[in-house]
Amino acid sequence: MSDRKIARALEAWFVDAAREMPWRISPRDPYWSLVSEFMLQQTQVSRVLEKFGPFVERFPSIQSLAEADEEEVLGEWSGLGYYRRARMLHACAKAVVENHGGVIPSDVESLMALPGIGRYTAGAMASMVFGDREPLVDGNVMRVLQRLHNVDQQQTDPATIKWAWERATGLVEASTNPGVLNESLMELGATVCTPKKIRCDWCPVAKMCEALKAGTTESVPPPKARAKRKELFCASVLSVDDDGRVLMEQRGSGGMWANMWQVPTIEREDRPTAVDEVGDDAELVDSFVHQTTHRIVRFDVYRCTLSELADRRYKTQSQINRLGISNAQRKVLGLVFDQD
Repeated sequence: MSDRKIARALEAWFVDAAREMPWRISPRDPYWSLVSEFMLQQTQVSRVLEKFGPFVERFPSIQSLAEADEEEVLGEWSGLGYYRRARMLHACAKAVVENHGGVIPSDVESLMALPGIGRYTAGAMASMVFGDREPLVDGNVMRVLQRLHNVDQQQTDPATIKWAWERATGLVEASTNPGVLNESLMELGATVCTPKKIRCDWCPVAKMCEALKAGTTESVPPPKARAKRKELFCASVLSVDDDGRVLMEQRGSGGMWANMWQVPTIEREDRPTAVDEVGDDAELVDSFVHQTTHRIVRFDVYRCTLSELADRRYKTQSQINRLGISNAQRKVLGLVFDQD
């Protein structure tokens, strides 16, 4: 199997098959590319497309992002989830301004020294933005490579990861344009060589695919063993004053949804909170389940009158819309007013 032949086929396919993305411009804007890479981690492209434009409009440069308050950044990120990425992007912007004069570095070593940037993101930036012959491997790329070579091994196996990076390096070295080659691998895994409903008829390297020849495309790579998710019980309280303002509080700096805003919420790991533990006039108005990667969060939503405290303040809808709020809490607040 010729690396050069595979690379040429993928690059030619990508020219016609690439989905339109606002950050896929020529030449690539380093800042836009950095923001998109952070946003795309563990998030569907469709959701990123909704948030990318408003984010770069609010923070049009790495300098403006670095100078912003974390609360502003979390507010603009709100709805994308995995809020640690927003904090790391903010820290990354500060490091670029402080250590690189506001210019995003181009080499992998300098990129990997920045907060929140690992080997994959560094390879993506170095190749797609700066044209360096640097490989990248994510879940999509690894799946494509494993099927091409019919490697029936767990993606989390260290030997499989090492092999995938070696194969990605071989392909990028054989490519005409390393950035296009890397992006074609990711695009193929996202749109054609998907985990299920594989579109082999649309694949530019189907004739070279060992898994297709062996009839193992559905089983390669083998599915990951799912870890059991822990349960968390949340009793969220909607307290609305006569002016339609909602009582809000900010979470602490640790754990899930750190520093995010929410209505007053009681959390337990052992059982749901009883209505009489919420308040004398508490009334259950809704219940729903919110699932994260590691948690099954069961929400009971109550209406109850609560007083302001040092860490709890009534806020208007316009004020709330500017805060960093998790998707689960947005659903809670949707019982009072629509969230933008």
